[in-house]
Amino acid sequence: MNLLTLTHNLLIKEFDGDPDIEITNIEIDSRKISTGGLFICLRGHNSDGHDFVREAIKNGAAAIVTEKLLSEIPQNVTLVKVPDSQRVLPILASNFYHNPSQKLQLIGVTGTNGKTTTVHMIDKILNDNEKRCGLIGTLGMKIGDYYEETINTTPDSLDMNRHFQKIIEDKGQYAVLEVSSHGLEMARVRGCDFKTVIFTNLSHDHLDFHPDIDSYKKSKELLFSQLGNASDAMSKTAVLNGDDEASDYYANRTAAQILTYGIERDAHIMAKNVVTTWEGTHFTVVTPWGSLPFYINTPGIYNVYNALAAISACLIENIPLDQIKNSLEAFQGVKGRFQNIWAGQKFRAVVDYAHNPNGLSAVLKTAREITAGRLICVMGSRGNRDRLKRPIMASIAATYSDVVIFTSDNSYAENLEQILTDMIKGLETNPNKPYEIVMNRKQAIRQALETAKDDDCIIITGRGHETKQVNGDCIELFSDEDVVREFLLSLR
Repeated sequence: MNLLTLTHNLLIKEFDGDPDIEITNIEIDSRKISTGGLFICLRGHNSDGHDFVREAIKNGAAAIVTEKLLSEIPQNVTLVKVPDSQRVLPILASNFYHNPSQKLQLIGVTGTNGKTTTVHMIDKILNDNEKRCGLIGTLGMKIGDYYEETINTTPDSLDMNRHFQKIIEDKGQYAVLEVSSHGLEMARVRGCDFKTVIFTNLSHDHLDFHPDIDSYKKSKELLFSQLGNASDAMSKTAVLNGDDEASDYYANRTAAQILTYGIERDAHIMAKNVVTTWEGTHFTVVTPWGSLPFYINTPGIYNVYNALAAISACLIENIPLDQIKNSLEAFQGVKGRFQNIWAGQKFRAVVDYAHNPNGLSAVLKTAREITAGRLICVMGSRGNRDRLKRPIMASIAATYSDVVIFTSDNSYAENLEQILTDMIKGLETNPNKPYEIVMNRKQAIRQALETAKDDDCIIITGRGHETKQVNGDCIELFSDEDVVREFLLSLR
């Protein structure tokens, strides 16, 4: 694409060099630039893209988007000076990939917990009903048989638009994506033309990034305030969890139509008569489009909320309730989300991603409700993250579990002993609760499994689907699921 065409709708720009050049690729990572590329200098929390201009040029950059004057730039490299690189990034990304979000029906899901399961439910229902859909989120980007790993829950604008374009090339009509508070604050979905946005719930998380819970709540407001604020766009819909008090806040900040779902308070889409077992959950769905009994293979009332959110989104797309029911009853869950690992043993072994207070509470409440024997929780807390939630989560684990084993969980550059000390403070409210500290995570998991008796449940939280563990300078391949399966096979 010609550089002048690529930048045509940037209001303020200043060229230094030839603007009439062809751009073959566009990147914010200097290592990924190839011949004919446009490198966009972004100022981040830990680094400044302007410091990597020379590397970008060495790798073949033909043009640089910059916020400041740069010296010693080769004559064959064009500079485009702009006031704010972060703000122009989504414009350039959309231009380069030919405005792909306008060619898709976009469904965004935000909230503290439940995003991943909800988007996978929606993706299955849509694809089962001849509405070809691509998915973008924590577990990657996929459309049909194509899969690509993602680094962030919500990719940056460049990757997002590239994924959209891939979905279009694969004849996709819809894209359903997880929208994180980080993604909203960092403008990763700016310019994305959402048709429907969904709010799951709000609770304590990411306070290492946001100053306080109110700032965290307001960051998600951006998704709703940007929806449907035009006369030709008021058919757009905000789907809100009516049982979460933050929904009233978001409802007052969008011009879109509102559809609510819930269990406890009156809502448009409701679940009643909820019964949870180890095999799954039964409930009745009551909607303006009819009522039906439902069954999902995933235990827990929190998964009923996820299902209600998915049902709401798909009713908006005119999919009949009985066809939604068929898809959800065939849904096998998401890797690392209350994943019951079964190899014929007489106890339960569950791997779950729960890494914040509300998520941990929901998972342990469910396990406690359906476990006849003891509940043994293996958990850690991440380094270089929100320290306030560590004692809170330890207290939750002690409240619902019979035994807690504290261990490592991606300590990064932080001292593991300090992380564990922060967690143990949470046991002051439950001083008689049995607990152990086993710093090696594999040993902690094996120890829990070795002590399991008939009808016990071992629940291993914090990492879920993840396959790498980072402790200090050590990065190792590590999967909780693999450790559990290896142990269970040794019992045969």
